[in-house]
Amino acid sequence: MTDVHLRELRYFVAVAERLHFTRAAEALYVSQPALSKQIHALETQLRAPLFERDRRTVRLTAAGEALLPGARAALEAWAAAEADLAAALARQAAELVVGMSTGVGRSLLPAVRARFAAAAPDAELRLRQVPWSDPTGGLGDAATDAAFVWLPLPDDERFAWVTVATEDRLVALAASHPLAGRDTIAFADLRDEPFLALPPSSGPLRDFWLATDQRAGHPVRIAAEVSTSEETAESVAAGLGVVLLAAGNAALLRRPDVALRPVTGLPPAELVLAWRAGDDRPLLHALRTAVRQATGRP
Repeated sequence: MTDVHLRELRYFVAVAERLHFTRAAEALYVSQPALSKQIHALETQLRAPLFERDRRTVRLTAAGEALLPGARAALEAWAAAEADLAAALARQAAELVVGMSTGVGRSLLPAVRARFAAAAPDAELRLRQVPWSDPTGGLGDAATDAAFVWLPLPDDERFAWVTVATEDRLVALAASHPLAGRDTIAFADLRDEPFLALPPSSGPLRDFWLATDQRAGHPVRIAAEVSTSEETAESVAAGLGVVLLAAGNAALLRRPDVALRPVTGLPPAELVLAWRAGDDRPLLHALRTAVRQATGRP
């Protein structure tokens, strides 16, 4: 099998259509000797003469006649592929993919969308659901351009962020749980309870929602690992374990057989819009500005 470059086909077609080496060289913006050299190299590679030449005329050989339709088709196909690629890159440049592991809520997205659309009317903001097993919201493997995630982030020096919300943590427990009758619950009274945990791949975020830093030496009792809000609600309602959550996410677990109570003795949770450090694309800047405006943060 012979590997022929597009440039060689382009040179061949230019000569074949003009039957004149000098005029073809001018159209290609190359010298006539360079063009002749390339045609000769192509003929050598194909092991067939493509042109009959004398001092006055240039004619296609039978081999040249046979090659011309396919060469034209190859060049047209490549031109179409380049156009498709350019269009795809243009669409990509005008799109931001934003990851999230749960609904952001807090009336935030409509406000952000409106401000982003005003700043970049030709761009698209596309949301992507990311599993709880990925605490970076898709940023770690470049599946997203930005993400609404909870701190802490793993390898946090790789990322930058702007705070969206700072919220107290609640505990969700079965409505029949003995502690459910209290208005508030001290975390010290929860340390020995069985807890529902995020998947191990969530790294430091798993430890945060297990409040490992506030356990004063008490080991964590993990009853089960959960990866969706539906699974969490069912496990809590069944009395399998308790789970901490941010106040703004209370609606995800609110149901008659689940009690939600404020917890004292814990630092608040911080929801952020994060992106890869050093990514200063104009569209990403427009999104960050939209989030700051929507949340009223500097």
